[in-house]
Amino acid sequence: MTYILTHFWPGATEEQYRAEIAAVHPEGGHGLPKGQLYHAAGQAEGGVLIVAVWDCKESSDRFVAEVLMPHVPEPGGLSGEPVERSAECFNLLTQ
Repeated sequence: MTYILTHFWPGATEEQYRAEIAAVHPEGGHGLPKGQLYHAAGQAEGGVLIVAVWDCKESSDRFVAEVLMPHVPEPGGLSGEPVERSAECFNLLTQ
Protein backbone atom coordinates (compact mmCIF):
# COMPACT_ATOMS: atom_id res chain seq x y z
CA MET A 1 0.00 0.00 0.00
CA THR A 2 1.25 3.51 -0.81
CA TYR A 3 2.85 5.18 2.22
CA ILE A 4 3.28 8.83 3.22
CA LEU A 5 6.23 9.98 5.31
CA THR A 6 6.84 13.53 6.55
CA HIS A 7 9.93 14.84 8.29
CA PHE A 8 10.10 18.23 9.94
CA TRP A 9 13.68 19.25 10.75
CA PRO A 10 13.55 22.00 13.41
CA GLY A 11 15.96 24.85 12.77
CA ALA A 12 17.01 23.52 9.36
CA THR A 13 17.61 25.76 6.35
CA GLU A 14 17.11 25.24 2.64
CA GLU A 15 20.89 25.09 2.20
CA GLN A 16 21.17 22.28 4.77
CA TYR A 17 18.32 20.41 3.08
CA ARG A 18 20.00 20.71 -0.33
CA ALA A 19 23.31 19.41 1.04
CA GLU A 20 21.55 16.47 2.67
CA ILE A 21 19.45 15.54 -0.35
CA ALA A 22 22.54 15.65 -2.59
CA ALA A 23 24.12 13.04 -0.32
CA VAL A 24 21.17 10.67 0.06
CA HIS A 25 19.24 10.84 -3.22
CA PRO A 26 20.47 9.49 -6.56
CA GLU A 27 21.95 11.81 -9.17
CA GLY A 28 23.23 14.26 -6.57
CA GLY A 29 19.76 14.94 -5.25
CA HIS A 30 17.97 15.19 -8.60
CA GLY A 31 16.59 11.63 -8.63
CA LEU A 32 14.35 9.61 -6.36
CA PRO A 33 15.45 6.61 -4.30
CA LYS A 34 14.05 3.22 -5.26
CA GLY A 35 10.41 3.04 -4.17
CA GLN A 36 9.89 6.79 -3.69
CA LEU A 37 7.12 8.08 -5.94
CA TYR A 38 7.02 11.78 -4.98
CA HIS A 39 9.18 14.16 -2.96
CA ALA A 40 8.47 17.73 -1.89
CA ALA A 41 10.21 20.06 0.55
CA GLY A 42 9.76 23.59 1.75
CA GLN A 43 10.75 26.09 4.37
CA ALA A 44 8.16 26.03 7.15
CA GLU A 45 7.97 28.12 10.28
CA GLY A 46 10.93 27.02 12.38
CA GLY A 47 12.53 24.56 9.96
CA VAL A 48 12.19 22.47 6.82
CA LEU A 49 9.25 20.19 6.04
CA ILE A 50 9.78 17.20 3.74
CA VAL A 51 6.95 15.08 2.34
CA ALA A 52 7.64 11.80 0.55
CA VAL A 53 5.22 9.33 -0.97
CA TRP A 54 6.51 5.77 -1.22
CA ASP A 55 5.30 2.64 -2.99
CA CYS A 56 5.11 0.90 0.43
CA LYS A 57 6.14 1.25 4.07
CA GLU A 58 8.99 -1.24 3.65
CA SER A 59 10.69 0.94 1.00
CA SER A 60 10.37 3.98 3.23
CA ASP A 61 11.69 2.16 6.30
CA ARG A 62 14.65 0.76 4.35
CA PHE A 63 15.62 4.20 2.98
CA VAL A 64 15.38 5.90 6.38
CA ALA A 65 17.34 3.19 8.20
CA GLU A 66 19.97 2.33 5.57
CA VAL A 67 20.50 5.62 3.72
CA LEU A 68 19.10 8.73 5.40
CA MET A 69 19.91 8.35 9.09
CA PRO A 70 23.48 7.04 8.52
CA HIS A 71 24.08 10.40 6.74
CA VAL A 72 22.83 12.54 9.64
CA PRO A 73 24.66 14.66 10.39
CA GLU A 74 25.97 15.24 6.88
CA PRO A 75 28.65 17.95 6.56
CA GLY A 76 26.67 21.09 5.79
CA GLY A 77 23.43 19.08 5.91
CA LEU A 78 20.73 18.25 8.40
CA SER A 79 21.48 17.33 11.99
CA GLY A 80 19.54 16.07 14.96
CA GLU A 81 16.34 14.06 14.81
CA PRO A 82 13.36 14.97 12.65
CA VAL A 83 9.79 15.11 13.85
CA GLU A 84 8.30 12.24 11.86
CA ARG A 85 4.73 11.51 10.85
CA SER A 86 3.57 8.69 8.61
CA ALA A 87 0.41 7.10 7.27
CA GLU A 88 -0.81 4.49 4.87
CA CYS A 89 -2.25 6.43 1.97
CA PHE A 90 -5.94 5.99 1.23
CA ASN A 91 -6.17 8.75 -1.40
CA LEU A 92 -3.54 9.92 -3.88
CA LEU A 93 -4.55 12.37 -6.58
CA THR A 94 -2.30 13.37 -9.48
CA GLN A 95 -2.81 15.50 -12.56
